[in-house]
Amino acid sequence: MSAREAPSVDFGRQVWVLRGPRHGLRIDVRAVWVGALLLAASLMIGVLGLVSGELPLTLAEVWRAFAGTGDDFTTTVVLEWRLPRVLSAIVFGAALGASGAVFQSLTRNPLASPDILGFSAGAYTGALIVIIVLGGGYLAVAGGALIGGLGAAALVSLLAFRGGLQGFRLIIVGIAVSAMLSSVNTWLTLTADLETALVAAVWGAGSLNGITWQQAGTGSLLVALLLVCTLLLARPLRQLELGDDAAQALGVRVERTRLLLMLVSVGLIAVVTAAAGPIAFVALAAPQIARRVARSPGVSVPLAALMGSALLTASDYAALHAFPAMLPVGTVTVVFGGVYLLWLLVHEARRRP
Repeated sequence: MSAREAPSVDFGRQVWVLRGPRHGLRIDVRAVWVGALLLAASLMIGVLGLVSGELPLTLAEVWRAFAGTGDDFTTTVVLEWRLPRVLSAIVFGAALGASGAVFQSLTRNPLASPDILGFSAGAYTGALIVIIVLGGGYLAVAGGALIGGLGAAALVSLLAFRGGLQGFRLIIVGIAVSAMLSSVNTWLTLTADLETALVAAVWGAGSLNGITWQQAGTGSLLVALLLVCTLLLARPLRQLELGDDAAQALGVRVERTRLLLMLVSVGLIAVVTAAAGPIAFVALAAPQIARRVARSPGVSVPLAALMGSALLTASDYAALHAFPAMLPVGTVTVVFGGVYLLWLLVHEARRRP
């Protein structure tokens, strides 16, 4: 599409407008810079993760491992042990951030996320049933997580529906369903044999420890496909934030769009849960932090995805190197997310009269 660029100012923000013969595209310059910095931060932390560890490496040694000219042990450390973990942190963080942005936009509430609404707990339940009862591999676990997440989403939506889905009612019902599913998950773990229960308990904390190329590669491919679908479906989100009636007046097929967005968002959560377990609070925090850093009027799915990548790569690096013992990354995100949630609750309470 041929286009010409024209700078404009929108409420004090510099905006570039690309005009074509049929459609125009508005690009927020600050958001572009913030996104570029977040991407650079994720990549830099990823590179730091490749060179750091019990076997410290130089950038030259890492490069030789990629080029195939390094020694066998160094190549194994970089390509088989560290790279899948770094790639998973970047990609899975993007999945969590994008999913949280979609749910917060659909409910018009900064507290709405798959963690709070019970969808992550549902995905965890489905994955646990496959692991403990059926003993399936990664794809089977991913399928179980998807079914569990969709089941939780359907249950929460059904219980919260009163002439429509209101954000506050959805959150209250989601908290209740999440608590119920957490009890089911505990019961499943307690009734399993000791070895399976230990594996499920460690995995249930949300961990990238020992992640393999099968999980990282398959998970990254699925996340990439779902992110593309999310970005294609996310254009009407701004209209949906105005309310169902306003969105319909603007030509948005509200129920169809909402259903498709919920499906792909639950799919993102299911893929991450199947590979790394339930990693909490990234989906909750990433969209709002990105919104405040970019000073944007609404939640942006691309910025939330990039912020999710930065948060998860930083949390995973801290889980590996900031403590005497290696921790599951979910432990770090829970600590960070708890502080963030407390701040957000206080901030929202001060805004209300």
